[in-house]
Amino acid sequence: MIDGTHATLLAATLTLAASAFGQQIDVSTLPPREGVQLTIYNSEDLTLVRERRSVTVAKGQNELQFSWANTLIDPTSVEIEFPAAKAGALDVIDTRYPFDRPQALYWNVRSDFDGEALVEISYFTSGISWSADYVGVTTDDEASMTFDGYVTISNNSGADYSDAQVRMVVGTVNLVETIRDLATRHLPPPPAASGGGRPGKRGPSDPGAVRREAVRYKMRSLNGPGGAGGLSDMDGDGAPPEIVKEGLSEYFIFTVAGTHDVKNGWANRLRLFEGTKVPVRTVYRYRPMEYGDQLVKLFLVKNDKASTLGDSPLPDGTVRLFRRQPTGGLSVIAFVPTKYVPIGQEFEFNLGRDPQVIFERLATRTWRDDFWFTRGDQQKLYSPTKGEKVNENDTVVGWNDHYDRVERIRNYRGAPIDVELRFPIDGDVTFVSALTPTLFDFRTPDFKTTVGAGERKDLAYEIVSRQGTNATQNAVKLEAAK
Repeated sequence: MIDGTHATLLAATLTLAASAFGQQIDVSTLPPREGVQLTIYNSEDLTLVRERRSVTVAKGQNELQFSWANTLIDPTSVEIEFPAAKAGALDVIDTRYPFDRPQALYWNVRSDFDGEALVEISYFTSGISWSADYVGVTTDDEASMTFDGYVTISNNSGADYSDAQVRMVVGTVNLVETIRDLATRHLPPPPAASGGGRPGKRGPSDPGAVRREAVRYKMRSLNGPGGAGGLSDMDGDGAPPEIVKEGLSEYFIFTVAGTHDVKNGWANRLRLFEGTKVPVRTVYRYRPMEYGDQLVKLFLVKNDKASTLGDSPLPDGTVRLFRRQPTGGLSVIAFVPTKYVPIGQEFEFNLGRDPQVIFERLATRTWRDDFWFTRGDQQKLYSPTKGEKVNENDTVVGWNDHYDRVERIRNYRGAPIDVELRFPIDGDVTFVSALTPTLFDFRTPDFKTTVGAGERKDLAYEIVSRQGTNATQNAVKLEAAK
């Protein structure tokens, strides 16, 4: 029964009707669950619930009632199956939605036998989410770190799920409507059945049926061969939970070993992985499009097997970074967010500005040359550079701007640092330098250097920006300094 605050799955009443004898049997104490599984998709506030119970059926027609009052269950996704029954032994004749109980439905089930039947109910709900967080402890020289991962399951769905197997999906699920909206929306009135005035079976033109079929298709695609994971083998053995990873074409599933109580209003924190030692690369980057107008310090870790990671993507979350001191204690480095990291890709911890590394952008000289003029409304261009005479009333229509620039880096740390610079330049530009740059894209030079301990390094270059009729394209050209 629903207790007013916490709704239970199969939620409140499970009623079996032996229609042949015209009697109602009210089962107020639900039979124990034989398994419940939660598959949580954060991208759409979406959780697929699958649960099994044993019920007693009578030969003939039986009526099962399902209620979702005070929960965020999507009523358009509710589905019933009989996984252990022989073909044709148990069939759902129709599904009806009573007017007097707007948050309930009836399954009219025909049985060929008297006795126990295993029932599997599946549906979508919202209000259950998971989040990942990580703890990294670097060595004193910042060359490596121990890296632990955790996941927190939060339940605000209105329902308690005891002894549940928990699975978490990394990826994006695209549904037209959110489950929360569907759960709180009133169902359209079904067509009336002939005779007796009871609600009838919904027809295929019903919008709710269309939505249910779309959701069922998603359920089958995510829980079919290669992605299913049934409700069996869910008993824990007392060992710490282990995260089992399972790759799909569009998603990645993490399964927590054993079963767990996921109570409404509660949050459970479980370990994702423990004590992994990974190499760390430290780099300083100036990339204003990514980090703002500053030189930032980054820890870089690659999600691959060489780094003792790489067997699964890493979910986005928050990383708490500490440094191990020579005395054995820990000091806080930073709390930083990290994005979803696919296998084989690098993920970064942005530590912000380092007070021991000073970065300055200096303009040392600016001038113009290669002027072109027009006279009156003539189309001809005149250039004094080519020895052509120019009158005082002629109009300037083209020229080149020259900018001499220096990126100055002072390293007051006790070890060399690697520095990477990447910034966009608009217009028809030539980037002239001895820095051996490359082009990140058509307008963004990219160059690198190493600055020794206690060293000041000046990275000099010239920007030639063509203006007016001198400009022919919007792109950067690289040229070696002479």
